[in-house]
Amino acid sequence: MAFNDLREFITALEKHGEIQKIKKDVDWNLEAGAIIRRCNETGGPAQLFEKIKDYPGHRIFGGPLATLRRLAIAMEMSPDATYAEIIDEFFYRQTDPIKPILVNTGPCKEHILVGDDVDLNMFPAPLVHGGDGGRYIGTWNVGACKDPDSDWINWGTYRLMVHDRNSTGIFIVFPQHVGVIFNKYEKMNKPMPYTAFMGVEPLINLIAATGIPHGVNEVDVVGGLRKEPVKLVKCETNDLLVPDTAEIVLEGEILPNIRKDEGPFGEYAGYQISGVMPRPVFKVKAVTYRNNPILPTSCIGTPVDDSHIVVSMGMATGFKKALEDGAYPVTGIYVPPESAYHVVIVATETPYPYIANRIAACIWAQKNGFIVPRVIVVNSDVDPTNMAEVGHALATKCHPVRGTTTIDRLPTSPITGFLSHEERDQGFGCGVVYDCTWPLDWKPEHTPPRSSFNDIYPEEIKERVLNNWKDYGFKK
Repeated sequence: MAFNDLREFITALEKHGEIQKIKKDVDWNLEAGAIIRRCNETGGPAQLFEKIKDYPGHRIFGGPLATLRRLAIAMEMSPDATYAEIIDEFFYRQTDPIKPILVNTGPCKEHILVGDDVDLNMFPAPLVHGGDGGRYIGTWNVGACKDPDSDWINWGTYRLMVHDRNSTGIFIVFPQHVGVIFNKYEKMNKPMPYTAFMGVEPLINLIAATGIPHGVNEVDVVGGLRKEPVKLVKCETNDLLVPDTAEIVLEGEILPNIRKDEGPFGEYAGYQISGVMPRPVFKVKAVTYRNNPILPTSCIGTPVDDSHIVVSMGMATGFKKALEDGAYPVTGIYVPPESAYHVVIVATETPYPYIANRIAACIWAQKNGFIVPRVIVVNSDVDPTNMAEVGHALATKCHPVRGTTTIDRLPTSPITGFLSHEERDQGFGCGVVYDCTWPLDWKPEHTPPRSSFNDIYPEEIKERVLNNWKDYGFKK
């Protein structure tokens, strides 16, 4: 059975020893963020802060999906499932989307505030990092908006910095779907109806952060992933729909041709890169929330945290589908969370020369390809999730000149750390392909066998050694 809400997921985390309930008073001003960040960097459990300074009755939930174990639990898999197992299951479930169902009401309507009663300061929005431009109520939220030209409803994760009692800044980058849709409203000089909701079952956050193709409703994909339809309820002040068990819902609109300074913020590349810039304004017209609400918070920064886990998984799945659709003989794919999704590793058969460049071109042509400046292509005998094997292939099989192809002026994310200010402002960067496959024109005797346990010993010897391993006295 899928989780009905965030609270059921928290119970599951507690069952598996993956959450720490913190009953001591914790300050929303940097202290909570520092605890979350420390847990991210040490691989610690998720955190449920039950007493927030100045906010009795409110809770903060830190690091919801900051480890593969927690992602596996969210997908109702074994907590010990591997990256490859999770991505295969993720890939399979996306092939069978399930439409949502509409219900009349739900727990998210336990409290309803409209108009002058709206005050975002009632929630313990934390100052997450030292140096942030303000308090962020939306770091692990989902934003919903509708394309004015179709029935496409986009769900995505776009950060929200509190400006005042009823407005926030919102970080919008044009290649993102929200940017594409908002651009249409702005050209018509019309406000875009928008709703942000926080505190939902984790697979909703997973899909909202992973980059579903243009025109596809994320809620349908979530239904397939959880094997049950998502229950939605209509907003109070617009026609958008939200999960009925959301902890907090902010309804309103993003105003056209109005900008206000937003940022800086600690970002997924591991730095405060994007700085202070005039960005769109989300005007909040209504707030609904549950009793004793839980505000989920992701303290994004140096890997690994929630964003690196979920986005790497979504990117790998999307790239895998694109490569399979293109009939590339790919045997494995990995977006290392530690790379802040700046690296994609692909294992492949090599039926023709320079397949590595074609694989990279296919990846860069995808929606999320603009984030990835480095593509590493290895032979099929290399496990792309095994960084020891990948590092060995990169160091010994990639010719420093012939095996390296650079591409200049690729569209890129403005949060990429190595870009100059000029490149960041222009939205252009570069890319590189590392071809770590043996050249096809080499004669067999020119291709050296790998001196590894799996490759250089007879099957009978390997079997004997493995069968007697514990008898030798080894524990692992």
